[in-house]
Amino acid sequence: MQTVAVSDFRQSLADLGNKIRYAGDRIIVERNHKPFFAVVPCDDAEFLQALEDSIDLKAAKEALKRNDFVAWEKAKKELGL
Repeated sequence: MQTVAVSDFRQSLADLGNKIRYAGDRIIVERNHKPFFAVVPCDDAEFLQALEDSIDLKAAKEALKRNDFVAWEKAKKELGL
C-alpha cells in the first residue's frame, strides 16, 4: 500500500487515480505524517459496503431472535428526532 502526503496527493491526483483504477493500488493519504484518509478501488469500497451490510443483517437477525425491540416512539425520543 502506497503512502502519500496530502500536498503530493493533490498534485498527483490524476496519476494516482489511474494507479488506483487500473492497477488496483490502495493509497493512504497522510497529513502531518499521520494517516488522514485512504483511497481504494471501487471494487474494494463495494466489498466493504457489502461486508458491513452483512454484519448489520446478522446483528438485526440476532436482535429479532432475542425479541430485542425498542418502540419507534421511544427510539425517536432517545435520538432527538
